[in-house]
Amino acid sequence: MGRGTSLSGRTVLVTGGGSGLGRRMAFGAARRGARVVIWDVSAESGSSVRDEIRAAGNLAEAQTVNVADKDAVKQAAAAAGQVDVLVNNAGVVSGRQLLDATDEDIRRTFDVNVLALYWVTRAFLPGMVDRGRGTVVTVASAAGLVGVAKQTDYSASKFAAFGFNESLRAELRNGRTGVSTLVVCPYYIDTGMFDGVRTRFPRLLPILKEEEVAAGILDAIESGRQKLVLPPLVNLVPAARMLPVGAFDRLMDVLGINRTMDQFTGRARDAL
Repeated sequence: MGRGTSLSGRTVLVTGGGSGLGRRMAFGAARRGARVVIWDVSAESGSSVRDEIRAAGNLAEAQTVNVADKDAVKQAAAAAGQVDVLVNNAGVVSGRQLLDATDEDIRRTFDVNVLALYWVTRAFLPGMVDRGRGTVVTVASAAGLVGVAKQTDYSASKFAAFGFNESLRAELRNGRTGVSTLVVCPYYIDTGMFDGVRTRFPRLLPILKEEEVAAGILDAIESGRQKLVLPPLVNLVPAARMLPVGAFDRLMDVLGINRTMDQFTGRARDAL
């Protein structure tokens, strides 16, 4: 366990905070007494969440930011000021097979799901290190633990996010910075981002509820957890890799993992 961070009186910045899981986390953090800064590529979505939080008597700001644009991130970070908890939540998915994905699809996936982690974290981490406290949250995915058909770009980007967090955790620990990290690896969530996906065994591998995942992440931040994997069965994936490749693949097939995207529709564009 790392150092827990009470959200009361802290500033929490959520990327992709105008919709889906980010929106839920913004509301939840505000209810726990945090000042929330919402970053979203949609000015309308970000402002709507900000206004709802304010209407409930809590503190919130909203900035229109494309997290894939490193210059825009620098400017917005300077305006945002001190941040105690950074939640790297923004993400996109194309849901296409490798030969069907466009060059733009692949580049956008890595720009938002991977490179943005660097631009956003580098903007706020120096202040956390100077203060000797803070938490960097990386919302990865169960697809960052096991490759999934029709996710060659998305799954690879989430493997990268998982590795980013692990290396960052080591750097911060070695430097005795006092800054902690949390990586989140959820199965599919009912945010709309993965509309159309199916699960073969809903009791073992359920489609997760957005509000429950958001609450779980906020609880993990406050308790000092360093990894949150949902549902618990996904924790068995690393151990399953000890099997021969053919046996591992058959196990994933039995669980239905590689057919989950067969009816994927998703949504036209996801929040950055």
